[in-house]
Order: sequence, then structure tokens, then C-alpha cells
Amino acid sequence: MLRLLSRPIRSPALPRIAPLYRTMASTPAYNKVLYAPLAEIDPEVQNIIDKETWRQFSGLELIASENLTSRATMEANGSILTNKYSEGLPNARYYGGNEYVDELEILCQKRALQAFHLDPAQWGVNVQPYSGSVRILTGRVVCSFAALTALIQPQDRLMGLGLPDGGHLTHGYYTAKKKMTASSIYFQSLPYGLDPATQLIDYPGVKSLAKIYKPRLLICGASAYPRDWDYKTLREIADEHGAYLMADIAHTSGLVAAGELADPFQYCDVVTTTTHKTLRGPRAGLIFFRKDTERTKDLEKRVNDAVFPACQGGPHNNTIAGIATALHQACQPTWKEYAKQVIANASTLGSELVNYGYKLQTSGTDNHLVLWDLRPLRLTGSKLEKLCDLVGITINKNAVSGDASAQVPGGIRLGTSALTSRDMTEEDMKVVASFLHRAVQLADVLQKEAGSKLLKDFVRVATTPEEGKVGAAQVKALGGEVREFARKWPLPGVDVSTLVRPAGIEED
Repeated sequence: MLRLLSRPIRSPALPRIAPLYRTMASTPAYNKVLYAPLAEIDPEVQNIIDKETWRQFSGLELIASENLTSRATMEANGSILTNKYSEGLPNARYYGGNEYVDELEILCQKRALQAFHLDPAQWGVNVQPYSGSVRILTGRVVCSFAALTALIQPQDRLMGLGLPDGGHLTHGYYTAKKKMTASSIYFQSLPYGLDPATQLIDYPGVKSLAKIYKPRLLICGASAYPRDWDYKTLREIADEHGAYLMADIAHTSGLVAAGELADPFQYCDVVTTTTHKTLRGPRAGLIFFRKDTERTKDLEKRVNDAVFPACQGGPHNNTIAGIATALHQACQPTWKEYAKQVIANASTLGSELVNYGYKLQTSGTDNHLVLWDLRPLRLTGSKLEKLCDLVGITINKNAVSGDASAQVPGGIRLGTSALTSRDMTEEDMKVVASFLHRAVQLADVLQKEAGSKLLKDFVRVATTPEEGKVGAAQVKALGGEVREFARKWPLPGVDVSTLVRPAGIEED
């Protein structure tokens, strides 16, 4: 018996089961597509991606709301996290299997607070908002409707900077005939504007309007205002009427994080931003909410409920991973150097345009963008945008203060974030300004050759050689110079040494 007790206890014999490794040969035909690369499975989509890569490499990106994200962010955003559904918040999901998604979202929240130098006892953040019109529901296009949904009730009053003065659609824009966005449809809105003499925010005017209108929410933020904001004065105006103060820093958040612009977090109740502009992340949004005052003590729940389920569905976990990676980069010491260079490049670009004799709204810039007033040239923003597209310079038409209609804008908005991400500095901005100057001169030639004010005639003479007309040849020549210059520079996330011109792009 003692000998039996001293023997090791063994489990009953179990049948040996050979590992069941599948090979591609044994994978059902309907699943084989899951393992093949894009170029093999869908060469049409691959070709479109290749053409877009070639376009970005060969051109100059000057749209102020765009930037070039990092390889690491692209890898995170294109990861297996796209498979997971995770409605709800960390540790409070409607689905199982979210332990690592929870870890990721908590990390992203931590990095968001760190990037903007915020005390987690005073501020919280929701990192789930999509970009686009839903974020109006929460901050930009969530004027983010989620932020608005969290802060005020339907038909409550809000005030934001008017669209022709540099504001954003989601800050309550409407026309005499139509309410244009959810922020004007579901809430009552009144725009404030610029001082006509200085083209800066008319803060005394805001104060006067607020006394009459009594807003429940005051929004500060813009999409085409090249100067910084006086958040302290706006806080005083909001307090006078018991209103919330919300900053939409979608355009400038990367510069705010770097400490190169005024800090809205000192004065605001809610701060919203997209993550793909100066913050250089994927296309998404963040909503920051103060939680350390009597006025804001319940904002955490209200904002979280407004994002989900009120305004959107489950979060895009792959995008949250991309946000986390971008925020990690924004926390590094080199981020401040990047932000400084973005502003220096914008300042140089604006100064060069002024040297050429052109008019800028506010006569310059404090941030990443300049707003170019084309009205003295009798040239529309639509025509210059189209011409620049033809020569490889990507810009966007934009209303300037005093425009009768935002649908027929008299200006162009230019931004330097993307070119700075391609390593360009002040001297390179002078070259870019010279290209823009030549484009304006060429536009004058094309308008005369078109013989009409119609955009279609302008495009026709720009793209179709005609006897006795020089416009199309000059467009072709300028485009060649732009391409030669643009291809000197790296493109984030792409090994340009291996790039070849894809099928479908013709060049001389």
C-alpha cells in the first residue's frame, strides 16, 4: 500500500489527437479569398489606391484640413481590430471578448489627456466619435452633434462664428431659405462675426449679441480663421448668461497640444477636435469634457450617452488604435518642433503672397492656414481651385468675409501641415508661393481665352489645345514643374524609391 501511495498520480489515459492544421489546399473555396492580398483579389481597387499614392507623391497638398499620417498610424488603422464590435464603454460593453479593446481605449484616453497636458481629475475624454457629420453631433460635424446633444436641449440657443467669416457649417449655419446642418435644424442659432476694420473676431460685438440673444451655448472655433482666440473673454461672456463654452479646435488641436496656441482647456467646458488635421492622425474625433465644477459635474455621463447610443453606433476600434498611436507621437518632444515649423511655413507662405501683391484676410496668420482673398483679382475660388488641380496643387475654394454667398466663394484657403510633414521648410514655401503666383497669372490668360465666365469654358481652354491659344500649353508646363518639385520629397508611409507610375495615369 505504501508503495502505491508513493507513486505519482496519473490522469486516466487520454486518446492522442493529432493537431488539426489546415492548409490553403484544405480551406473551402469560399474562404480562400480571406488569405489573398488585395492586388490579387481586387486589382481595380489596388490600382485606385496606387493612383492616389502617385497623386500625393507627385503633387503639393495645401488643403488646410488635411495632413499626412504616419506609417505606424496606418498600420494600426488597418489592423485586425477592424473585426471587433464593442458598443459601450471600457468594462461596460454589450458584447463579450473586449478585454483587449478595453485596454486599447483606456490607453487612448490616457494619451489624449497627456497630449493636451490635462489632469484626469479635472478632465475626461471620449475617443469614440467618428469624423464627419456625426461628430457634429459631438463637436465639429459632431459640432459636434454629440457635444451639442450632451450640452443643450432641442431648440436651445447657440452662437458660433458665421461661415463667411471663417466659421464651420456645424456651428449653426443657415441661409435665408434653408437650415443647412443639424446644428441649425435642431437648435436655434445666431452667428457672430469679424470686425470689418481688422477682420479679427469682434469680441465686443459677441458680447452685445449675447446680451440680446441669451445663448445657452457659446461656440468658439473655426475652419478658416487664421488667428488665435481670446478664450478668457468668451468665458466671461458665457458666464454672464449662464452659458456653456465649447471650443472646436479641429483645425488647430496639434498646435494647441504643442503649446504654440492659446489653451482653450483653461476656460472651456467642452473641447472637441478631429484627429486628422494638425494632430496628424486617422480620420476621427475626440470630445473632452470638464468634470471638476458644479456646472460640469454630470458632463461625463451626458457626453458618453450622447456619443453612444444617441448619435452613433459601435466604435471603430482600428481607428481608435490609430488615434492612440498618433497621440503617442504628439506626446514626444519633437512634436513642438513640428508645430513650430507648420506655423513658420504658413507665415512664410502668407508673407510671400503679400509680397506678390495679393490680399490675405487678417493680413497674415497665427496658425497653420492663410485665407487668400481673390476678389480684387476678379477671380473666383472655384476657378483657381480647378486650375491648381490641373497642375498638381491641391487647394480648396473658401468664403471670405463679406462674400454674399458661401456657395460662390471669393477666396482660397491654404494650409501647411501636409507639406511640413513632407519635410518642407520656409525656403520651400517660397517656391510654393511662386507656383501659386504663376497659377493666378495663368488663370487670367485662361479667363480671357475662355471668352465667358463659365467654369466649364475655363476648364476647356485649360485642357484642350486650340490654335492661337496658349493657355493649355502653359498649364501643361506648370504642371510638369510642380511634379518635378513635389517628387523631391518623401511621402509618409510610402517607400517612394519603389514607386512606379500606375496604369491609368498619363504623363508626357
